[in-house]
Amino acid sequence: MPLAAAALAALLALGGCASVNEYRAPRVEMPDTTPVLPAAPPAPAAANGAIFQGATYRPLFEDHRARLPGDTLTVQIVEAVSASQKSTSSVDKSGEVDASVSRLPLLNSSSSLLGRLGAGASSSNTFSGAGATASSNDFSGTITAMVTGVLPNGHLLVAGEKQIGVNANVDVLRFSGQVDPRAIQPGNVVPSARIANVRVEHRGRGQQADAQLMGWLGRFFLNVLPF
Repeated sequence: MPLAAAALAALLALGGCASVNEYRAPRVEMPDTTPVLPAAPPAPAAANGAIFQGATYRPLFEDHRARLPGDTLTVQIVEAVSASQKSTSSVDKSGEVDASVSRLPLLNSSSSLLGRLGAGASSSNTFSGAGATASSNDFSGTITAMVTGVLPNGHLLVAGEKQIGVNANVDVLRFSGQVDPRAIQPGNVVPSARIANVRVEHRGRGQQADAQLMGWLGRFFLNVLPF
């Protein structure tokens, strides 16, 4: 019997260790943020003396705005999302039954026995419930993203990454989304609220991030205990 108990404890320990080793923090599905090199410019045509040259044409009064793979733009991350929900319900039901005997054969109507013959019943059912939920998320910051592709409709696919290391800690900020060129403001700036399919990830690596994780022993008991 002690051998069987020891074997069971060993199996639970192995299962707990496997769960501890497999622990991974949830991550945001991010596209590849590898820097994109601009396309090589076409070979210039032979000079023909004209002012307009199709191979190297840029509008004379065009402001600098991202439009080609490899171009950069500044994204102002302004994400504020809040939601709340509240619900209440109640049900109340009651019933009552009363019956009596006023006459029986062989008994006088004034007999005291008739007054004691009767039946009565009552029922009551009450239910009430209430629920509430609230969520709030606020994220702000600035990151310079690079155009990784251009869709057929002219929308830009952008992705950017920023890593800041101080002492033994590294903060990583990643961003990606789809930008309509018409939403780009002067200064080549676009707010994240005007970007579609936004993915934002802000994580840390190092001692500071490790201090916010549950210890391996706590995760072990969290996976092994049945309650």
